[in-house]
Amino acid sequence: MTPALLGIDLGTTRVKVGFVAPDGTPLGIARTSYPIDVDPTTGRAEQDQEAWWSGLVSAIQELTAEQRRDVLGISIAGHGPSLSPVDAAGRPTARAITWLDSRSTLEAEALARLTGLRGWSLGVLPAALWLERHDPEAAARTRWYLNSWEAMTLRLTGRAAMSLVADQPFPNAEIVAEAGIDPSRIPDEIPAGVPVGRLRADVATELGLEAGTRVVAGLVDAFASFHGAGLVEAGDAIDVGGAAGGFGVYADRPVEAAGSLCTPAPLPGLFSVGGAMAATGQALDWFAGDVLGGGLTIEALIAEAAAVPAGADGLVFLPYLAGERSPLWDPAARGALAGLTLRHGRAEITRAILEAAALAIRHVADPIQRAGVRVSAMRVCGGPAHSEAWNQIKADVTGFGVKVPRVLETTVVGAAIVAAVGVGVHPDLPAAIRAMTSIERELEPNPALRETYDRLYEAYDALHPAIAPVVARLGRPAAEVSA
Repeated sequence: MTPALLGIDLGTTRVKVGFVAPDGTPLGIARTSYPIDVDPTTGRAEQDQEAWWSGLVSAIQELTAEQRRDVLGISIAGHGPSLSPVDAAGRPTARAITWLDSRSTLEAEALARLTGLRGWSLGVLPAALWLERHDPEAAARTRWYLNSWEAMTLRLTGRAAMSLVADQPFPNAEIVAEAGIDPSRIPDEIPAGVPVGRLRADVATELGLEAGTRVVAGLVDAFASFHGAGLVEAGDAIDVGGAAGGFGVYADRPVEAAGSLCTPAPLPGLFSVGGAMAATGQALDWFAGDVLGGGLTIEALIAEAAAVPAGADGLVFLPYLAGERSPLWDPAARGALAGLTLRHGRAEITRAILEAAALAIRHVADPIQRAGVRVSAMRVCGGPAHSEAWNQIKADVTGFGVKVPRVLETTVVGAAIVAAVGVGVHPDLPAAIRAMTSIERELEPNPALRETYDRLYEAYDALHPAIAPVVARLGRPAAEVSA
């Protein structure tokens, strides 16, 4: 049988699994979707962990039913930070509190003051503290507080472990206890890319895989996408695509940039500077489905928008449909479409949504560049990167050269890269990345559009501060507003 790595991308709305050859060639990919329960009025964004597991099982079964492979290793990349409270066997003790959930804002602020860490550097600790404060019965049932990929790895192997990349800092047990979290519910640390255990026999039978296959500690999906897109040097940047969207660039030193986070990169000696947004990719799905009723495909909408001149005929869209993370870090932020007239239609609005995804990247990248970080080129990946028109918009709006990887399912490939290193197929991550990724084509920004997009970016940057007081007023109870 042909040898392969099994890379798993446990995304926010669906799981993708793929057999990947040691040279990075995709040998087969299967997908399964699952829902997310979001209530913007309370900030709740939860998921059923069993839906993750059943989706993962279904996707792998589809893959193994089609082809038999000599699977050398398995690794999972997952969305996060998403708290997965489980018992000793990995069964859920409460619904997962996903990265979209904003109820633990106060807990995050308290932990930041205590630890000096912020944002996703705190991992699942803010949500865990929120659970202990607001649902102590669920907390009492819980053996482990895990991230999404760690919870699924526990189900595969029977071992709980917290996987950390490179030099990633994490509070010690004393600080965790001081914060009000039971430290015994935080498992031992293990470096991402190190084998956690072997595939349990009962699970292997269910999945159609060999019992005893090595399972390697995974990582957050964004970092896996960095690997799968081919980032290895300072200046390499990425648009992670997906439902949320995000921008990151590697630097050779720690960098402070407004609205961004700087953490040790998943490669030793480098730092990752950037941030994840909340719904830049999902905004187009929302418009196509919830607003237009699903009558047109995404591809058809993008084709219409491509015929609209740059600037969407004076429209600017804020894609804050689920609040916004970087660079605003404002769960109360809301979407807006400014500049509407009777002459605007579906194509112009679609164009504004596409441009907003690029403007959001520029919004994150600008302070980073002002802090002295060079962006050599930006890789694009995920579903949006299939569109040449959207890729070109991103190049034109940001001013970055855009590189399109040969395989756009970069998170699946990234998870396979981690597995390959963990089982010794490649000696280290840089070698594995270079061996398993390549660039298919490159796009350069159109200098003739620079002035247009500079003006549009100025409007985009000014719009949220201008409307935020009004949006806040709309979100308050009617009696309070009247008073």
